[in-house]
Amino acid sequence: MASTSSVEATKQLWDDTLARLLNLSTATVTRNTELQARLNEAELELSVWKQAHSAALDSAERDRKAHMLHVATLNSQIASLQEIGTQSPLMLCIIDGDGNIFSPNLLTQGVQGGRQAAQELTRGIAGYIQDHDLPVGTSVVFSVVVFFNRKGLLDTLVSHGICTTEQFEAFFLGFGQASPRFWTVDVGIGREPADTKIKDYLQTYGRFPQTLRIIFGGGHDNAYMPTLTAMENEQLLGKVVILQGCDDLASEIRSLDLPILRIDGLFMEHKLSSASKKPGPIPLGGLWSITTNGGLLSPRSPPVCSPSELDGRFIDPSRVKSPPPCNEHYLMSCSKGGSCKYSHDYILTPDQLGALARNAKKAPCNYLKNGLTCPHGDRCCWGHKCPNGPSCFHLSKGKCWFKGDAMHSPVD
Repeated sequence: MASTSSVEATKQLWDDTLARLLNLSTATVTRNTELQARLNEAELELSVWKQAHSAALDSAERDRKAHMLHVATLNSQIASLQEIGTQSPLMLCIIDGDGNIFSPNLLTQGVQGGRQAAQELTRGIAGYIQDHDLPVGTSVVFSVVVFFNRKGLLDTLVSHGICTTEQFEAFFLGFGQASPRFWTVDVGIGREPADTKIKDYLQTYGRFPQTLRIIFGGGHDNAYMPTLTAMENEQLLGKVVILQGCDDLASEIRSLDLPILRIDGLFMEHKLSSASKKPGPIPLGGLWSITTNGGLLSPRSPPVCSPSELDGRFIDPSRVKSPPPCNEHYLMSCSKGGSCKYSHDYILTPDQLGALARNAKKAPCNYLKNGLTCPHGDRCCWGHKCPNGPSCFHLSKGKCWFKGDAMHSPVD
């Protein structure tokens, strides 16, 4: 009996030991599985942090390079500003040669007259610098550019008996030879090319820090008012001095109260009388084209008869008229007087005035086009709204002349 009990006790002991070993093995396997999972998670997290660290290093390197480039750019700009500070100041003279016409006494002298005009202009501006104690230092760069319609001005002067073609050409040759920085620019037919170039020169050179003054020979024409107003908004108008030619300044430009420089004997003191001009015939109905007036795109006017045809007979519609009638003169008022490139001498019938008015509305008002309030209001002869309204084909292409805000609202 005792032997049987001992065997059973031993068997039970081994069973218990095996059970404990099995439990321990199961617990060990479970624990190892948990630890392996945690290890895998830790390795994954470490990989993510390594990637983030690498990305942060790359970003920091890019930022460092961008910062160094920015610093280099700033250093270059500072060097440029320091160089500008050591440069001679610029005195730029811009002349509208169609409105400010040189003196007949100078024109008739040909080459010598051109050189004398350049000398008197230089002497007058030098006197202005001295009288107003401008900070020019030891030297100043002085440049002159005259914009004009060579053929139109020549025809006008010859038709008025001011000078001959040879004297005209010789005068501007002498003027340009006076200095490498004296330029004459033929802008071709029409006012728009001259206005555009002069306005661009005013604003571009007005922004240059080395530009001390702009001597502007264009105070006769209100068409420059939007540009001068824009310069005033940029606080650049203090650089502008009006070089007065004829007796009268345009009313709106006079209201700016800008300094005025007058050089006696340089320009004609009075506007040319339009009475002595000989405007030719113009086409009658249906022959419309686009011309310019005071810097604005405007339709060529309808048929008229000239003062020389006061017998009431109308001219042949197949013949071409030059210059066309002035839209502003016939539809409201023209501030250019005798210097206007368009005729004030034709006699228009009511029907012709109506056609002139309708076609003027097809060209945009220069004030609204430049984001300004039109001082003429309902009296303005130019278009305040695009005739094609919101569905304008040219607007969709970005080529419509009516560029001002609300100029494509529905037409009343």
